[in-house]
Amino acid sequence: MTSPVALTCGDPAGIGPEIAVAARRLLGAEVPFFWLGDPRHLPAGAVWTEIAQPFQALAVGADTLPVLPHAFAGGVTAGKPDPRLAQGIIDVIARAVALVQAGEASAICTAPISKKVLKDGAGFAFPGHTEFLAHLGGVERVVMMLACPELRVVPTTIHVALADVPRLLTPELLEETIRITEAGLRRDLGLARPRIAVAGLNPHAGEGGLMGREEMEWIAPLVERMRGEGFDLHGPLPPDTMFHARARAGYDVAVCMYHDQALIPIKTVDFDGGVNVTLGLPFIRTSPDHGTAFDIAGQGIAKPTSLVAALRMAQQMARARLG
Repeated sequence: MTSPVALTCGDPAGIGPEIAVAARRLLGAEVPFFWLGDPRHLPAGAVWTEIAQPFQALAVGADTLPVLPHAFAGGVTAGKPDPRLAQGIIDVIARAVALVQAGEASAICTAPISKKVLKDGAGFAFPGHTEFLAHLGGVERVVMMLACPELRVVPTTIHVALADVPRLLTPELLEETIRITEAGLRRDLGLARPRIAVAGLNPHAGEGGLMGREEMEWIAPLVERMRGEGFDLHGPLPPDTMFHARARAGYDVAVCMYHDQALIPIKTVDFDGGVNVTLGLPFIRTSPDHGTAFDIAGQGIAKPTSLVAALRMAQQMARARLG
């Protein structure tokens, strides 16, 4: 790899700046990355070096955070969301995308943002980080994958009410999710033939129609048809028996039907170390699997575990794309 990972500042009033410094301290030179943000927002006493171009991060000492400055309109108070920071946060994300598209960065790792701050301060028109990145990348449909060493999960429907899931969960959506997931695991993780477990929607995967008919009527036929195309698919599987250790050994990723079906098991298995990965983008994007944590920002107690894992995964994915 000749280009470092770009780490965006996220919301500077959250824990992003302090865990960036902590991640550099823990990783050293293992994962070359630079922080894109306003150095005034870094914690007091942070050891950092200003760089003018991303490649210069490769020459910065392992105990120092390379910073590519991006000036914000003002300072920040840790733990206090400030809509005046919104445009700067948005501009940093866009700048990181431009850098990776130009080949100056190998991947993007994004620190958490507050959608409310962005909407209140800049009229942010996107539901979240992922949708904005998809817009910048020129794609309509992406897939969210949560990953840790023991488990990878993909929710087919995400931030919707449970009552709306059966209506929104269509054969077209599930098929597209499986296709994007399979292609992403091939391209970004180097898996030649990913093994994909497909969860059922209903308890016991419908139990022959006694607890729901979606599995019989279209999920199982869809899985069978795609298996005939060469996909290594298993399912629909009873959701309550597919996440124990022996079951997890039989697949590379679990495609789930809704948010909690996917996120409860991975947060149980590895609450601190999960990574949010966006599949289907023309560039690599990872993120720690937590929010801004305004309530503990600036107290020096935030754990960088998930960010460290996200930076490592960004590097792993970048290497996979290089072949």
